[in-house]
Amino acid sequence: MRDIFTVMKFTMKDLVSKKSFIVSTIIILVLIIIGFNVPNIIKHFKGEEETQKLVVIDKDNVFDGKLKVLDSIKSDYEIIVEKYSEEEAKTLIDSGEIYSALVVEKQQNGIKIRYIVKDTTMMEEVPESIVNLITAGYTNMKISELGLSQKQLEAMNPSFDFELEQTAEERAAGNIFVIMLISMVLFFAIYYSAYQVSSSITTEKTSKIIETLATSTSPKTIVIGKTLGIGIIGLMQLILIVGTAVVSAKLFLEPGILESVLDVSNITPTLGLITGIYFILGYFAYAFLYALTGSTVSKPEDVQSANGPVAILAMAGFYLSYFSMMNPTSDMNSFAGILPISSPFCMPFRIMMGLAEAKDIAISIGVLIITIILVARIAIKIYSNAILNYGTKLSFKEIKKMYKAK
Repeated sequence: MRDIFTVMKFTMKDLVSKKSFIVSTIIILVLIIIGFNVPNIIKHFKGEEETQKLVVIDKDNVFDGKLKVLDSIKSDYEIIVEKYSEEEAKTLIDSGEIYSALVVEKQQNGIKIRYIVKDTTMMEEVPESIVNLITAGYTNMKISELGLSQKQLEAMNPSFDFELEQTAEERAAGNIFVIMLISMVLFFAIYYSAYQVSSSITTEKTSKIIETLATSTSPKTIVIGKTLGIGIIGLMQLILIVGTAVVSAKLFLEPGILESVLDVSNITPTLGLITGIYFILGYFAYAFLYALTGSTVSKPEDVQSANGPVAILAMAGFYLSYFSMMNPTSDMNSFAGILPISSPFCMPFRIMMGLAEAKDIAISIGVLIITIILVARIAIKIYSNAILNYGTKLSFKEIKKMYKAK
């Protein structure tokens, strides 16, 4: 145990002292801070956004002199009624003093509305907000002419509350965008941390550090120690990134903005603990796979090609969980929550959506632990036999022969 701790400590110190690790971490943190400051940056350069001024001109008295009814309708415009002629309005639009104008005219087959703006290049049709404003204004005017009471008006314009519901017995709860976003963060955190194991093992074999380690401790200790050390650094880096994001959201975003965009009501401390467990288990599963591939090469330039199969496996697991979330109650999503290559990215969010029972979680974790043990045994066995291999990349036949060897 002491030797494992020594290797782990050495690996952690070596990783955090690398310029690439320090620079990449700083860049990620800076990008997060800048990202949460984007609304403030836009506001700084754009200034306070003024309410757009809209002039309404009733040329043929369609509204019977009752254009003031538009003031009672909630809109994003400052409405100016019958103050300017059409020519005056066009002049003011060209000078930028007002944004747009509405000209209401009678036709034989109805009412014509001309919407005048300075530039129509980016506008294919009259904005829906303008259409709704005039339609609601005209309707309110005609209703008021009928002398209806407020109660009758409310009965004619009920407030409909629409809600999307599915027929499946298991209902998915939570914002699917939030779930997918966190799933992506979890995948990259696991993948990037696990990849470091392969790179670290190959680098040390090249620099002959491994000879010193091999003479002072067992290969099993080296593999486990290095995996633990890199995993702890990866977990600390993930906590730092998430912490920076949370603090930045609190400091730089206006209250309520994040909640209005992302529904984070289902993110609880329990879910955070479960996500942490799956991060650790997912990391170990992929880390030992990368330890295996790192053992088969002796040159840093061969690492990427050797890691190809594991990278494909990781991407397949991620996309399986990602696309199965499009239909959270499907059998494919249940399968992705148990399969060890995808469960670290999928299962925490089946729990978040209320789709996973206790037995599902137990089976998923059990399968992951068994997978980790099996992959670790194979990785340690191959590493023990290939530890001093400084030749070419090992073939599959050679790897198989090494594993069968005593």
